[in-house]
Amino acid sequence: MGTFKYIRFFEELGIEDVPLVGGKNASLGEMYRKLTSEGVRIPNGFAITAEAYTYMLDQAGAWEALHDALDDLDPEDVTDLARRGKRAREIVYGAGLPDDLAAEIIAGYRLLQEEYGEDLSLAVRSSATAEDLPTASFAGQQDTYLNVQGDESLLDACRRDFASLFTDRAIHYRIDQGFDQFKVALSIGVMKMVRSDLASSGVMFSLDTESGFRDVVFITGAYGLGENVVQGAVDPDEFYVHKPTFTAGHRTVLRRSLGAKAVKMVYVDGSTRHTTRNIATKETERQQYCLTDADVLELAEYALTIERHYDRPMDMEWAKDGLDGQLYIVQARPETVASQRRVTMLESHVLDGKGEVLITGRSVGEKIASGRARIITHVDHLADFQPGEVLVADITTPDWEPVMKTAAAIVTNRGGRTCHAAIIARELGIPAVVGAGEATTRIPDGDEITVSCAEGDTGRVYKGAVPYHVDHTEVGDIPRPATEIMINLGNPELAFKTSFLPNDGVGLARMEFIINESIKVHPLALLHPEKVTVADARKTIDRLIHGHADGASFFVQRLSEGIGTIAAAFWPKPVVVRMSDFKSNEYASLIGGSDFEPEESNPMIGFRGASRYAHPAYAEGFRLECLAMKRVREDMGLTNVILMLPFVRRVQEADDVLAKMAEYGLKRGENGLQVYAMCEIPNNVILIDQFARRFDGFSIGSNDLTQLTLGVDRDSEIVAFDYDERDDGVKEMIRLAVEGCRRNGIHSGLCGQAPSDYPEMAEYLVQLGIDSMSLNPDTVIATTRHVLELEAGLGLKPRDDGRDA
Repeated sequence: MGTFKYIRFFEELGIEDVPLVGGKNASLGEMYRKLTSEGVRIPNGFAITAEAYTYMLDQAGAWEALHDALDDLDPEDVTDLARRGKRAREIVYGAGLPDDLAAEIIAGYRLLQEEYGEDLSLAVRSSATAEDLPTASFAGQQDTYLNVQGDESLLDACRRDFASLFTDRAIHYRIDQGFDQFKVALSIGVMKMVRSDLASSGVMFSLDTESGFRDVVFITGAYGLGENVVQGAVDPDEFYVHKPTFTAGHRTVLRRSLGAKAVKMVYVDGSTRHTTRNIATKETERQQYCLTDADVLELAEYALTIERHYDRPMDMEWAKDGLDGQLYIVQARPETVASQRRVTMLESHVLDGKGEVLITGRSVGEKIASGRARIITHVDHLADFQPGEVLVADITTPDWEPVMKTAAAIVTNRGGRTCHAAIIARELGIPAVVGAGEATTRIPDGDEITVSCAEGDTGRVYKGAVPYHVDHTEVGDIPRPATEIMINLGNPELAFKTSFLPNDGVGLARMEFIINESIKVHPLALLHPEKVTVADARKTIDRLIHGHADGASFFVQRLSEGIGTIAAAFWPKPVVVRMSDFKSNEYASLIGGSDFEPEESNPMIGFRGASRYAHPAYAEGFRLECLAMKRVREDMGLTNVILMLPFVRRVQEADDVLAKMAEYGLKRGENGLQVYAMCEIPNNVILIDQFARRFDGFSIGSNDLTQLTLGVDRDSEIVAFDYDERDDGVKEMIRLAVEGCRRNGIHSGLCGQAPSDYPEMAEYLVQLGIDSMSLNPDTVIATTRHVLELEAGLGLKPRDDGRDA
């Protein structure tokens, strides 16, 4: 195909051709040439070179007129910019295509028709020659024309694309970045159009965009053409795949969340031009995912292959063709924000107060900001926006960027975490809540609001200025103490971010948070909805389990994905997962729960923990918990999960529960399965030698052990003065437990607040030689430093075990 002067087919291009064909085309050529043999599907096409752009303007003698239009431009004068930009576009479009160039373009089109068939439609996409540098993102700066068919339509689309080098936003962006308007040229990519209007499309990253966590592929998607996902016109579906276990052969989706996908972009029927419009997505489509699990895993494979080839985190656009059913990669470029973050300096924003929640959406940026809300309903009203205000809009487009740079935060009705508003907010380092639904109607214009993205995946907009503070922590140089410092964590949404703290794994992953937040329904109500007596509860259960085979599969998927996310975040370090430890009154407050729970006068020492698991009144629910944990360890391959039984009162109870677990496919010792028990009842300490034969480790629950040693109900304020973990009797219980574990060669840990709250308790535990302490994330750094000092005083050296922070 090397007979052309002004066009190059993808198979002739590589990444070194950026000056000739721009970043987008060079990347497509590189992948087409090198990665199609590795199974990555790229639509074929050709690039019209930057030299063709220069040749066109030379032939038309248009340079002087362009200089007249653009020299002395004042970028801050929006009216002047619009007038000059329009003039520049008219000059370029009016230059026309020289005959020899037009002939080459049509000849390239014919070759693509030979490959894909006469009725092939084309995508005509710009690729500026200074575009997609690793340090600058040019997302959405020039035009794209889709579904182009016929010679005349193709040539016209090329002329329009060349002219789009001078859109107002592109001119402004180049001035901001210090690029010379006349040293940037435009190449055009002409390629097979992937008919995602009949299927779905989206964006994916080979890392987590919020935390910068490198061990996952993050995929977003919606129905129809990809523009909606990129621009944020829809709230997309989201999927994560864990790279290490995927590479080891475990083919499962780690985690997913269903987006609203309210609209989809399709072509206007009967239009010969490349016209698109948004139509409402059918309710049935909105309630299901736009990709099958097999699709998600195929895309993950593509992402890993592309990342391996470029040897850096990548940002990729994918599209599914509704005609041939195949998945294609239509763009790939280096990821430029999350991957540049300095991991050794952790910045945590923490809310110090509470406020009325006005609206919630997807959080972007892990920060908090307050400011006056300014609702902008149209690009024409951007001049009303004042620096330091919170921009509230339906969606944002690249035209809005000059104003976004001055905003304290951004809130949009539509969009997911890879939309335009999200990408720009990340680049600017400001918080954004996207896909908030009715933000422009629910947030009062001109009122003070607080935007919080520091509470996990859910971003919240609070009424008024809620106080907050920022913690800065340097973690790069902290050695590992001889005593393992682990983390208590229940919220999967915080797992990736929390994994950057220096740690030795998770000492307590609480199931209750996931059941409360993600499942919401009592397990037995999911298994027996016919026994639920409240009509509203039955309706809610039907709505929640929609799209799942039954209530059981809903419970197993949700719980396994929540726990799996925590296990993946800390892989391959140990993650100790405590089986459910709700008390009967807490279980009763779940949807449908009151029909299955007894009323107890003292639930704290009632039907809770291990006593429930083998009991006929809950055994079916425990079976679901076990099936979820089996899925995490076996299907997902996250064998770093250690299971822990809470509140095991008697040795016989331990035997009964372990037998039940084995019956449900979780046999201690098989596939490396370790089972720990909470040590929180005096009987656990008294009979520790017997318990130790049944478990691989004990985790001392200092809260309950204190309560039951001192006989104090920790929920009762009136006797709170008698509750103290530092009491000599409690300390003696802890000593006997730690020594009993050592005597029996099993792991000893403590997962309570005591060592964080009381430095003398940390000192006591270090002196006892406890194997690990598990702390809440906010106290990990301070306690680690304290423990290092204590160990130094005892002559203990820090560990150098190769595990990084």
